[in-house]
Amino acid sequence: MNPFAFELTSYTLKTFSGFSKANINISGIRNIPQGSVIFTANHFTRIETIFLPYHIHSITKKDVWSLAADDLFKVNILKGLLKAFGGVSTKDPNRDNVIVKTLFSGNAQWIIFPEGMMVKNKKLVKKNKLVISKDDATQRPHTGAAIVAMRCEFYRERLRRMKERNPDEFERLINEFEIDDVTTVLASQTHIVPVNITYYPANPKENILSKVGQILVKTPSKRVLDELMTEGSMLFSGVDITIRFGPPISISPFLSDGFIESDLSSGRRMDFDRNICSGRVIKTRSVQIMEEYMSSVYLMTCFNYDHIMACILKHFPYRPDGIDPYEFQCKVFCAVVSFIHNRTYYFSDNFLKNQTHLLIDDRFHRIKDFLNLAQETGIIKIKENRIFKDQTKFVTLSDFHAIRIENPILVMANEVEPVWDVEQHIKSIAQKSMVEILDETKSYLIEKIATDFTKDYNEYYIEGESKKKRVGRPVYLKHPQPKAGVLLIHGYMAAPEEMKVFANYLHEHQYTVYAPRLKGHGTAPEDLAKTEYKEWIESVEEAFIILRHTCDKVILGGFSTGAGLALELASRVEDVKAIFAVSPPMQLKDFSSHFVPTIDAWNSMIKKIHLDSMTKEFVVNNPENPHINYVRNPISGVHQLENLMEHLAPKLKSIELPVLVVQSRNDPVVNPKGTVKLFKKLGSPFKEYYMFDYDRHGILTGKGVKRIFGAIKSFLEEWI
Repeated sequence: MNPFAFELTSYTLKTFSGFSKANINISGIRNIPQGSVIFTANHFTRIETIFLPYHIHSITKKDVWSLAADDLFKVNILKGLLKAFGGVSTKDPNRDNVIVKTLFSGNAQWIIFPEGMMVKNKKLVKKNKLVISKDDATQRPHTGAAIVAMRCEFYRERLRRMKERNPDEFERLINEFEIDDVTTVLASQTHIVPVNITYYPANPKENILSKVGQILVKTPSKRVLDELMTEGSMLFSGVDITIRFGPPISISPFLSDGFIESDLSSGRRMDFDRNICSGRVIKTRSVQIMEEYMSSVYLMTCFNYDHIMACILKHFPYRPDGIDPYEFQCKVFCAVVSFIHNRTYYFSDNFLKNQTHLLIDDRFHRIKDFLNLAQETGIIKIKENRIFKDQTKFVTLSDFHAIRIENPILVMANEVEPVWDVEQHIKSIAQKSMVEILDETKSYLIEKIATDFTKDYNEYYIEGESKKKRVGRPVYLKHPQPKAGVLLIHGYMAAPEEMKVFANYLHEHQYTVYAPRLKGHGTAPEDLAKTEYKEWIESVEEAFIILRHTCDKVILGGFSTGAGLALELASRVEDVKAIFAVSPPMQLKDFSSHFVPTIDAWNSMIKKIHLDSMTKEFVVNNPENPHINYVRNPISGVHQLENLMEHLAPKLKSIELPVLVVQSRNDPVVNPKGTVKLFKKLGSPFKEYYMFDYDRHGILTGKGVKRIFGAIKSFLEEWI
C-alpha cells in the first residue's frame, strides 16, 4: 500500500465527514486483538468499503487492506486508485499469498466481506440455513476469510515447528513470506473479528446525490437509482450507522486435527498452496469458522424501531376489517420494551428511554414515518383509520437492484430473520389478540411504575426526612362499574397521598381513580433536583395508558403542577372526555422564583469549575402538609416547573375539550391573575372558572373541601 495515498484518503474522509450528516457509533473496540487480524463484515452499501477501513485505521493505527470486485480493476483509473489504497482483486492469483504476507508483517489488517456482494435485499436465511439470495440464485457466504486465516495460522505454527526440526525449511518460509521480524510473528496469533454494520433509518429517499445523478444521467437504471438514493440517504439524511466489533475468533484451536498435525510437523518442503495433505480438513474447518463468524455478524445486528415494526407488520394476523392502529402501536411498544429485559441481543440506545410516546402522540414520528413509507411503497393502505396490508409483499421479492426502493419494509424484516429467537419473539407478540396486548401493555406499565418507585426510594431515602413509602406509592382505586376513569395528578414537592381524600370521594361516587407518582417525588429532594419536567410528563403518560386500558371513558385532572400536567396531556390526546385544573401554577407569587434560572445557571457554572461548596441547590420549604411534602425545595425543580408552564402556554389554545378551572382567591403560592390568563387562553368553547374564597394553596385537603369536590363532580357528570 502506498502510505501517502492512504493518508490522503484519511484526510479526504475527515473533510468529507464535515458535511455528511451520518452519525457513526462504534462499539466493541476492546474486542480488536493484537497480531494478525481479519475483519469480516456484512455488506449493504458501497460506502462501507470506504468508511469501515477509515474507522478501523483510526482505531488500530495500522494500514487496512481489503478485497475488491475484479470488475473494478478493469477500469484503468480505478485500478490505480484501488492498488494505491490497498485494494486487491478477488481474482488475483496471488491474493491469498499477499494477504498472509501482510498479516505476518503485523503492520496491516484486512477487511473481507464474506457475503461476496452487497446484500441489498437482506435475504440471508433459507430453510433455516444461512444463504445469500440474489434474484433466483442463491449462494453460501464465502469461506475465503476463514481459509486465509487458517493458512496464516498454519504457516505460523509450521514456522515454530521448523525452527528446531528443519532450519532450512524455516529459512525458506521466512524468505517466501518476506518476514522481517520472525520473533514477533511467532509470538502472535491469527484472529477473525466479526463486524456488524446497522443503519437506522434505512429508508432510501431523494437526496443531493440522487438529484445530481439524475441530472447527469437522464434515465438512470434501477441499479444506479437505487444506489444513489440509498447511499445518498446514508450520507446526507442524518442516518445512524452503528459499527459493532464482536469477540475475536481465535484460529489456532481449529488446527487441532491429526491430519493437520501431520502436515505441521512434516520435514518436507511445503509450498504455499501445494503439498498440503490436510487441505480437505482445512476446508471443512473453514466452513465451521465461516458459520461462526457469520452467525456472530448477524447476532450483532443493532435492532431498531424499523426492525420491530417491519417484523410485527409481517407477522400480524390477517384481519378482513383491517388492523387497528392502536393495536399495532401496543404491539410495537411491547416488543420494544421486551428488549430492555433481554440483554442477549443488541438494540438502539433509544430503547432504554421511556417508550410511552409510541402510545400517546408518536412525538418522534417513529410510527408515522414507518407507516408513511409502508403506504408509499404499497405494503399497506390506510382507510377509515384502519391499516390493510398486502401480505404478498412479504413473500415476493422485488428485483434485487430495486428492492431497497420498491420494498424497504421487506428488507427491514429480512434483517431480523437470521436472529431466529428475536424473530420468533416478535412474531409471538404480533399474533396476540387485541385483548391480550392491551392487558400486557397495562401489566408492564403497572410493574414498571412499582419497580421505578422502589428503585428511586431506596436510592434517595434519607433517614428522618423521607416519608413513609405508602405516601409516594400511586393510588389506584378500581370501581367494578365505573362511570369513568379519573387521572388525578398531585402537585410539586408532594406525592399521591395528597390526592387520597379526593380520590376516595370520587371512588365512592362510582369512578375508577388513578393518582400516579410524578418522577422525583415521594422520595427525597435530591431525587427531584435531578428530574426534568419531561419526566413528569412521562409519569402522567404511563398512568393515562393504564387508565385508558381500564376504562372506556377517561377524565384528566390535577392540582397545582398536576393541573398543568393534565392540561399539557390534554393538548396531545383525543380520547378524553373532560379536564379539571385546580390552582394551575401559571404565575407564582413568590418573587424569588424569578431568580431561579439565574441561580440554576450559577450552580451549573460553579460545578464545572469544581467549587460545589459555593452552590445553592435547595431552599427551605414550609409546606401546608409536612407529612406529605418535601421540607427542602430544589432550585432546579422550580426551574423545571417554570419550564413546564412555558412549554404549556402556547398549547392552551389547542385544547377544545370541556375544561373546569378552580382557584383559591387568596392562594399564597399561585397568583390568581395568572390563572385567569390561563383560562382565557384555553381554546375550549366549554370552559368554566370557579373561584373559592380560601386563603391556602392546597384546597383539595383540609376544611371546606366538600364544596370543591361537589363542584368538580357536578362538572364531570355533565360531560361523561
